[in-house]
Amino acid sequence: QVRLVESGGGLVQPGGSLRLSCAASGFTFSDYYMSWVRQGPGKGLEWISGIYAGGRTTDYADSVKGRFTISRDNAKNTLYLQMSSLKPGDTALYYCQRGPRGSKEGKGQGTQVTVSA
Repeated sequence: QVRLVESGGGLVQPGGSLRLSCAASGFTFSDYYMSWVRQGPGKGLEWISGIYAGGRTTDYADSVKGRFTISRDNAKNTLYLQMSSLKPGDTALYYCQRGPRGSKEGKGQGTQVTVSA
């Protein structure tokens, strides 16, 4: 059974940084492309970043490129998202998801990120 548990969210001021984590279990983590997606208040689900199974190749949406960095530790079955230069528009519930952009696979419960002064 696939299980994804996100953590690390919180309240941060504009310009600040946060690091999100996603602990994966129930499948061979190192075999899968993994993504981060988010859903802002009143908005639809937005794919923001992905990383190939080996961890060397990454993808980013234009909205976060240059500010966010995705990484993974296959030995720890954990996915990360380092977020910097945060903006109020980044306020959202952040999820990790197995698979690439457009994946229909299930997500974890999410971790809330609120960017506000």
